[in-house]
Amino acid sequence: MKFVCALLSFCAVVSCPAADQRRPNILFLFADDQRFDTQSCAGHPIVQTPTVDRLAAEGVRFSNAHVTTPVCWVSRAVVLTGQWARSHAQRQAIPSVKPEVLTTMYPVLLRAAGYRTGHFGKWHMIAPQGFKPQEQYDEYEAIGRNPYFKTMPDGSKRHETDIVCDKGIEFIKSQPKDKPFALNLWFNAAHAEDSDHRPGIGLYPWPQSVDGMYEDRSIPPPRLGDPAIYEAHPQFLKDSINRERWFWGYDTPEKFEINLRAYYRMISGIDTAIARVLAALKEAGLADNTIIVYSGDNGYYLGDRGFQGKWSHFEESLRVPMIIYDPRAPKEKRGRVLDELVLNVDLPATFLDWAGVERPAAYEGRSLATLVEDKGKDKPWRTHFFCEHLDLAPTLTWEGVRDQRYVYARYFDQTPAFEFLHDLETDRDQLKNLAGDSAHAEALLKMRTLCDAEMNARGGALLPMDQRGSRKAAKKKAAAKKAKATQ
Repeated sequence: MKFVCALLSFCAVVSCPAADQRRPNILFLFADDQRFDTQSCAGHPIVQTPTVDRLAAEGVRFSNAHVTTPVCWVSRAVVLTGQWARSHAQRQAIPSVKPEVLTTMYPVLLRAAGYRTGHFGKWHMIAPQGFKPQEQYDEYEAIGRNPYFKTMPDGSKRHETDIVCDKGIEFIKSQPKDKPFALNLWFNAAHAEDSDHRPGIGLYPWPQSVDGMYEDRSIPPPRLGDPAIYEAHPQFLKDSINRERWFWGYDTPEKFEINLRAYYRMISGIDTAIARVLAALKEAGLADNTIIVYSGDNGYYLGDRGFQGKWSHFEESLRVPMIIYDPRAPKEKRGRVLDELVLNVDLPATFLDWAGVERPAAYEGRSLATLVEDKGKDKPWRTHFFCEHLDLAPTLTWEGVRDQRYVYARYFDQTPAFEFLHDLETDRDQLKNLAGDSAHAEALLKMRTLCDAEMNARGGALLPMDQRGSRKAAKKKAAAKKAKATQ
């Protein structure tokens, strides 16, 4: 109830336009665990994504898009709240978000401004007890994996990706003509089915629509799969969940090929399903005023560096696809590929900008509309960004900063803290750690100082891990409290 009261209080001061004035609809397509290069428009030699390719050809593709935290639940919280994890997380219950940031989530503000809002698919933001995401939207349905195939009323099986798009199509067909909409279709694909590791099955159950794809293609080994690259990692990374999950499906050539084909099918399955959504938009007469955004919540190693998953600071973990298609844009502004450093935290500010809704002071991202529209070049774009991962102590808790040349990261729960410094100019693959090289002492100091400044701007360093909360500790505490109450 306290959340509802807070929302009503906040929404009372949101300016809602008297008429829609042809404000654009916003369709946000959000993939899970999709690394930046797994689209044919990004140059992948195997993966076929014709629907997304058409959006890129008629829109803008950001070739240098990153997330601020490379894990799904936090990345989605960043997108919803418009804040870095260090700003929005409760320090004693990481990564749960603070109650106060819930009132300025972009779907809440768009709804208050007259948008019809919908969310179908993955949710996964860790919210305070009592918060109900279904109350924040006009239409909402959480659709998860485990298993991916759901039993329909007639007894048939249907994949989560297709169900999410089915719901989106229903939403579009029922859209009133006199108001704009903002619709999230947030997929679980291409996340692995964590509970099923059967040999020969594959970790990635794909939709029936892509059965047989890529069976005729040989799958090359990971480009950064040389065992020497893995051996060069510090021991704590060798012992991390990144390596543990590598053994699930990548530790033999046969398992690797089975799982890569399955992963590629998952991505093509999304592409095939969203084609149906775009057809429904056109049929409903809404396509000409609907901006479409396609992105992913974090990257994915796919066997590179001897790793699987995300969580750590390397590019395969942090870099994601991002495409924006605005049908209102003039033809000369379409089909561009931009290399500015753009972030997932920029998306909510962008959505509000398109809708003409005032951006909350708490938002930390910038509107991408200026880049899409090719305006505002008098104000320089960012030259660096802060990134972090605050969970999974002690092996994968780190903070860092990336600029146009250097990548710096420190794993702060190691004793002493372990630092990385990579020079992208001479070592694009981040294979050399220059933090201990005296020839790069000046660059190390510069990046360390920049990281400290960004960290302190968002609340400063975290307490030592034995003094701070965690998601696991918070769940354990809540379970103990519930058990005590029932005694």
